[in-house]
Amino acid sequence: MWTLPNIITVVRIAITPVVALLPFIEGYWPKVIAFVVFVAAAVSDVWDGYLARSRNQVTDIGKLLDPLADKLLLLATLIPIYWISQERKELYGIPVWGSIPLWVCLLLLGREFAMTAFRQWAKRRGVIIAAGRAGKLKTAFQSIFIGATIAWFAFRDAIGPLGWRDTPLARFWTHFHGGFVALTLAIATALTVYSFGVYVYRNRALFRG
Repeated sequence: MWTLPNIITVVRIAITPVVALLPFIEGYWPKVIAFVVFVAAAVSDVWDGYLARSRNQVTDIGKLLDPLADKLLLLATLIPIYWISQERKELYGIPVWGSIPLWVCLLLLGREFAMTAFRQWAKRRGVIIAAGRAGKLKTAFQSIFIGATIAWFAFRDAIGPLGWRDTPLARFWTHFHGGFVALTLAIATALTVYSFGVYVYRNRALFRG
């Protein structure tokens, strides 16, 4: 049970509350720390899967904990992002979007739970649905959006105390970083719908009994 991949997964679950709470603390350093912790958690998600397969340490508890860790981390990041971008749009507002809409949060989360239910239903019918390229791409852009947004919060908090507010570099970075957050959110949203559709289409035979 206590293989290295499983330990990494448990640690990822344990640090989820840290990622959730840090963005609510005033100042830019808590958000910088939240960004670093999130990146470490996202990288460890890839690493523990690789270790489990390469060491032949794939376990039933690992299969249970890994998707649970992913969903908890998504919840722990989307809730602060939604709340902060809604409540402080004048400082943290995402260009074009204004803030992450509630329907996008529900779509991102709903897709994960729907996919889990679909996989379990398919498994009972003798079909194992492995992660596909579209799903992996969705996860990558979703993580990029979340990491970029936490970094955006840190940057917006830092420009005042560090005296960057009226500098040309800060103005450029505001447009570039803000645009990057908006773009990755759009791509992650589109891939969320597309990847789920791909999974359903490729396994459409299940619906014919």
